[in-house]
Amino acid sequence: MVRSKDMASVSHRKSVRAIVLHGDKMLVIKRNKFGSRYYMLVGGGVDLGEDLETALRRELREETGLEVGSVRLVFVEDGGSLFGPQYAYLCEYTGGEPALNPHSEEAKISALGQNTYEPLWLPVSEVPNVPFRSQSVAEAVLDGIKNGFPDVPRELAWKPENVQQ
Repeated sequence: MVRSKDMASVSHRKSVRAIVLHGDKMLVIKRNKFGSRYYMLVGGGVDLGEDLETALRRELREETGLEVGSVRLVFVEDGGSLFGPQYAYLCEYTGGEPALNPHSEEAKISALGQNTYEPLWLPVSEVPNVPFRSQSVAEAVLDGIKNGFPDVPRELAWKPENVQQ
């Protein structure tokens, strides 16, 4: 299958993100991208011809090895021309510990050591204290945990994060 990120003519790539909660922890990817360190929700680009939920489940398998139960779209973030629309789903955790699929693109990139992906459970209480991409998603997730996630997807305006070098 041709991946949308491989197509130079695609200007507004769609991406999916997974909000997976387990007790007082949230599933995230810890990134070290050539010295820029930040956290983000698990997810990635939607392949050409792939529906959003299928992409979400594929990305979860590739980046964490986890399967999830029911999923519900709760946020849509406008990532602008750089990132395109981001669809964030609340996902039912069904068990397991996160680990990169050794055959995934992320594992191959991480093996080189300069651009790493590390799936992990981050305590929710730490989310405000770490650089999180994007800030609007971090704030919306924390609000959802505290006040309940929306029944109708809520639109978010992209806010850049303070990524530490």
